[in-house]
Amino acid sequence: MNCAVAESSGSHNSMPERSDRSGEVESGSLIPASEKCLGQGRPVTRKTVMLMLKPDLLDQAMTGKFSFCSARDCPVVYFEDQGNRSFTVDDLRTRVGLKAKEDPIPLCYCFGFDKSHMREEISQTGETTIPETISRLIREGLCACDARNPSGMCCLGEVNKTAKVLQLQLSETQRSL
Repeated sequence: MNCAVAESSGSHNSMPERSDRSGEVESGSLIPASEKCLGQGRPVTRKTVMLMLKPDLLDQAMTGKFSFCSARDCPVVYFEDQGNRSFTVDDLRTRVGLKAKEDPIPLCYCFGFDKSHMREEISQTGETTIPETISRLIREGLCACDARNPSGMCCLGEVNKTAKVLQLQLSETQRSL
């Protein structure tokens, strides 16, 4: 996969999701995704879903088309576009940085950078080289986002956004001292 260009897995139409009455979404369930997923879905390949799921859930993802839920406060990671199946953060073999609230918060799944790496570098030097390092490795054709990133997309956008936020936080902290 070329990280600079999002890979399309075909034509998928997300349908609005519904939550059960309690608002809970069961792991590997046949309950539709939460309303928090509404408008937050992006199609992912079956390969991505299968590579992320715990082994005992693989059979549940053999059919259907799935989308990745990018709503930060929603436990659902994948939901079926034309059905009722959904998979939560607890159903995956890896942490989803977008949904994680405690360290280590993954940023780059291909090269292993997490938010604490970036925070430490920025606190020591005032800047970070992590986005440039990732960009260089991408240009060398070494990324595997479709297989390693739960969203099936390149992490660089989120990495750059996190770098800006952390640098701004450091600046604000230094000004208040």
